[in-house]
Amino acid sequence: MKAKLLTVKNFIRDMEKMKEAAAVIRGGGTVIFPTETVYGLGADGLNPSAAEKIYRAKGRPSDNPLILHISDIDMLDTIVTDVSQKAMQLAEKFWPGPLTMILKKKSNVPYQTTGGLDTVGVRMPSNAIARELIRFSETPIAAPSANLSGKPSITLWEQAVEEMGDRVDVILLSEPSEIGLESTIIDMTEEIPLILRLGRIVPSEIEKVIGKIELDKTILGEQDIPKAPGMKYRHYSPEAEVYIVSGKEKTEKIIAQYEKMISENPVIFALEQKRQDYEGKNFFSLGKDTLEAARVLFSYLRKADKEGYGVILMEDVSFDEVGQAVMNRACKAADGKII
Repeated sequence: MKAKLLTVKNFIRDMEKMKEAAAVIRGGGTVIFPTETVYGLGADGLNPSAAEKIYRAKGRPSDNPLILHISDIDMLDTIVTDVSQKAMQLAEKFWPGPLTMILKKKSNVPYQTTGGLDTVGVRMPSNAIARELIRFSETPIAAPSANLSGKPSITLWEQAVEEMGDRVDVILLSEPSEIGLESTIIDMTEEIPLILRLGRIVPSEIEKVIGKIELDKTILGEQDIPKAPGMKYRHYSPEAEVYIVSGKEKTEKIIAQYEKMISENPVIFALEQKRQDYEGKNFFSLGKDTLEAARVLFSYLRKADKEGYGVILMEDVSFDEVGQAVMNRACKAADGKII
């Protein structure tokens, strides 16, 4: 099966293509579509067999929950119960946007979507094409990142076609993902709301809205019962071996490791201001700040493989909250290998 490719850059101009993709969703099929975070692999989130198609397409374990994407706040009431005042405050502040809230599901949300849990993650994307696709589909769309399970998330349609082109029904060819990291996830079913995954919306921003929150202690490790995507299984792994270099004298450590691993064709990931320090060495600039680093990280993990690098040496950029979200993904890609 080869996916049908539909170029959609403007949801008004390309409305007929949007409606064609939505018909595939309503019919129980799978559609890869853009969001502001990463590209998503979508299907009808209220259709058990459609949800199972997502797991098969990704090669994803079926106990790894899927996030439901909604187009408006009215759709929220159709799939969850017990929406607290704090949850509504977060929705008013951050939706549409890259925030997922874990809430108690209604009975119409199948366990195939929630990985067997009585809770479900919900978000309203800010990407207009994503929202219009949901609206035309007339159902919440379950959508993890549009990559093979365990591989780096996809932020460009070209990557989706290359990796998933024979695994799904339709791929929407649209703009690059603006943020580049998956959404922040917060569990609103706990007495004190609990951050389960770091993203572009950082803990301090959330605290300003609802007060005290906690950060899940296993956010960089594993958990027996995953309440959110990415908590249990290895994620974001390229073919290259990834090492995180942190602490004092990072530059010296990286240069020493680079020379030691020269036969493995290493490449260095660091912010642009460090380029001169690594002159003459293979170097991928993560940009001038952590926002840019977030935007390019997944693409660079894929690019390193494509260009034949065997080792990635990445400077720790966890000096601010967005940088901590970046390093959350990078540490998973490295499978905990820190120098």
